Amino acid sequence: MALTESGMTALETLCPDFRLPGVDGRDWGRDDFRSELLLVVVMCNHCPYVQAVDDRINLLAMACAGRCDVVAINPNDATAYPEDGFEAMKDRAALKGYAFPYLQDVDQSVARAFGALCTPDFFLYDRGRRLRYRGRLDDNWKDPDGVKKRDLKEAIEALLEGREPDTLQRPSMGCSIKWKH
Repeated sequence: MALTESGMTALETLCPDFRLPGVDGRDWGRDDFRSELLLVVVMCNHCPYVQAVDDRINLLAMACAGRCDVVAINPNDATAYPEDGFEAMKDRAALKGYAFPYLQDVDQSVARAFGALCTPDFFLYDRGRRLRYRGRLDDNWKDPDGVKKRDLKEAIEALLEGREPDTLQRPSMGCSIKWKH
């Protein structure tokens, strides 16, 4: 995986292949997603940053259905953080009505392949599954009513309209991934 000077996954990097179990009882892989765009969200249950934006992620998934597939991957160490375990993931997805598959990355290899740094972390891929956006959801993770710039949504719209997304991509802010030792 190619990295930028800041340690983020470089744009144009190919989407890593993966196959992970989902809370819906199905195993999901990269090639199961057929829409023009693919948004991979690395997230978990217990992170306050994720809890503050998961409704926005869900609304974005519903608004983009059929044009941009969304999948969420939880890589956190469930032994050290049981609230991020598979049963808790099922409960959270049901409670929130996630409109996207929520997958568990038990060995954390998929999150590492993506170069994920925090939860939430966003990776937007084009039809050729090349990374076109790596950045934040929007400019106000705490307050949905205070959002003035919807960076990720604007990147999705640009790609769907055949335009380039903004080249100024601000990193996502969140909790560190709870890596196994």
